[in-house]
Formats: sequence, structure tokens, C-alpha cells
Amino acid sequence: MSQAMKWWSRATAAVTGAILTLMIPVHAWAVSTGVADVAVEAARSRRRGGGGFFIIGALCCLVVVGAIVLAIVLISRNRKRR
Repeated sequence: MSQAMKWWSRATAAVTGAILTLMIPVHAWAVSTGVADVAVEAARSRRRGGGGFFIIGALCCLVVVGAIVLAIVLISRNRKRR
């Protein structure tokens, strides 16, 4: 296995472990304190005309995806030159 593959495997394992370490207690807390009921009630009683948040969220998502694609393209171009 190459050094890059070993490094990538270790980094992925570390990130996965960190995410699980944070998300499992947060989920347990949310279930025990009734936050789920508040979220369901908020989803049921949505106000009309609140589409601005969706548009802002969609634009933010597109910007992030575009930045990731741009980074991949730039990295792949630099590898071909060598």
C-alpha cells in the first residue's frame, strides 16, 4: 500500500471517529430532552412565504460544491505538469 493511501486511510478513520464521538452524545441528549418534539412542531407550523432561507441555503451549498470542484481541478492540473 502506498504512503498516500496509508495516510488517507488514517485520516479518514480519525475524522470518522471524531464525528461519531461528537454525534452520538448529541443525539442521545436530543432524544432525552424532547428536542425532537419541538422540531416536529416547528416543521408542522411553517410560516408561509419563508422561502428565502431555502434560497440562501441552496446558494451556499452551490458555492461549497463549486469550491470543492475547483480545488479538485486545480490539484489534478498540477499533477499532470510534473
